[in-house]
Amino acid sequence: MAKKYKSDPLEALHKTAEGLHRIGLVNRKTMRDFDASCLTTVEKLTPKEITELRKKEGVSQAIFAHYLNVTTGLVSQWERGEKQPRGPSLKLLALVRKKGLDAIA
Repeated sequence: MAKKYKSDPLEALHKTAEGLHRIGLVNRKTMRDFDASCLTTVEKLTPKEITELRKKEGVSQAIFAHYLNVTTGLVSQWERGEKQPRGPSLKLLALVRKKGLDAIA
């Protein structure tokens, strides 16, 4: 999966740092710091925030689940607070929150 950056200038900065890392001028810790500052952040969402995000995008649970490549039942469980999104699902939700559903379409 391609990296998603907060902005075009941060993408350019991060790619420059990656090049410097490859030739040994930037260490791993510095690259982790660049990752944290340049890449889209991932924050936990409450059940209410997930429901509001889906409704803001104007889609049903089934359509939302299709975009996220999860089951409708899982979206329902997130919205009821029975389960929490993790890993790639949480990252996709962060992108949808920031850029809209079209960002992952």
